[in-house]
Amino acid sequence: MSEGSVNGRPGGRVGRPTMSGAAPDLVELCLRAVGAAGPGEEVEAFGEESRRTHVRVRDGEVESLTFADSRGVGVRLIGEGRVGYAYAADPDGEAVGELVRAAGEGARSAEFDAANGLPTLESVAPIAGLFRERQATADTASKVARALEVERAAVSEHPDVRRVEAASFGDSVARLVVASSRGGPLEYARTDCWVAANTLAERDGETRTGFSFDVAREAGDLDWERAAREAATRAARLLGAVKPPTGRMPVVMDPVPASAFLGVLSAALSAEAVQKGRSLFAGREGEAVGGELVRLIDDGRLPEGPSSAPFDDEGVATGRTLLVDGGVLRGFLHNTYTATRGKGRSTGNAARGGYRTVPGVAPSNLFLEPGTRSVEEILRLAGSAVYV
Repeated sequence: MSEGSVNGRPGGRVGRPTMSGAAPDLVELCLRAVGAAGPGEEVEAFGEESRRTHVRVRDGEVESLTFADSRGVGVRLIGEGRVGYAYAADPDGEAVGELVRAAGEGARSAEFDAANGLPTLESVAPIAGLFRERQATADTASKVARALEVERAAVSEHPDVRRVEAASFGDSVARLVVASSRGGPLEYARTDCWVAANTLAERDGETRTGFSFDVAREAGDLDWERAAREAATRAARLLGAVKPPTGRMPVVMDPVPASAFLGVLSAALSAEAVQKGRSLFAGREGEAVGGELVRLIDDGRLPEGPSSAPFDDEGVATGRTLLVDGGVLRGFLHNTYTATRGKGRSTGNAARGGYRTVPGVAPSNLFLEPGTRSVEEILRLAGSAVYV
């Protein structure tokens, strides 16, 4: 594996994990698709392949062990402001040509939109450590062992937590390629892994549940012991909880529900939602939408960010986008289409659900910039409060 510019040229490929045997390489397939464009047509080919493993254990035994491979190419064709899309799982060179023809037929029957277009693909700097050879070649036995270790740690943390609903380990190896009439190919490879624990705390007939997880590029970087302890603690501290009296009080959110809340809020920060009139933030740029301490950022290049990538799902370089600063709304997340329509530029937030879909808009690593106080200080300052 070599690192350099993420441009797919000799000496510049980020990673080429072999997941498809003797099948045509993704770069070759994407270039064939681009080369099949007709007069007046622009073609973009998006290739993706991945291999996933997931092991779930309970009571010291493997409850399930699953493997999943996926490989395919999606073709977006734009002709005279009209878009067509077609895709195929594990295509050969001939099938890719058929995809271009099918996308062309779809474009001819689509509605005209002057904002339809493809971005210019330029060389993009890689993200160091995104792909880890050790994780890509890890054996199944080590993954099962890690899941069992998580379970043992979770039931050893607290006397009221003696079993788990499940403990699990999962990982994936993935590679993505983008090429178009406007440049490329661009490509990168990545590895990801995670652990999770769902614990059960029991006392005097009362049962409470707790959950925690951790993510990393490779198993050796996972803080699985912390995740196991945290899952146990979250379950145990709920034992004996009672309904509070009615009143007005502060709410303090644990990071897990806080991130879920941000996930809901993120939809309103999409320029696509704004342009369709589906965002509560539409027309509010420059206005205060939160407290003065709120600083909300999306950063697609965080070294350890779970959704980090050198470029987005249409080949635009990712970056850091300040969305809310001091409580004031500063902007939205864009792909090429929304940027063109809004007379701005893409923020590198084009996202797909895989090779089967056209790019929409989604955050990468969306986070609230942390303050200086510890959790304990925040709870102390909150006084009588609801802790979610």
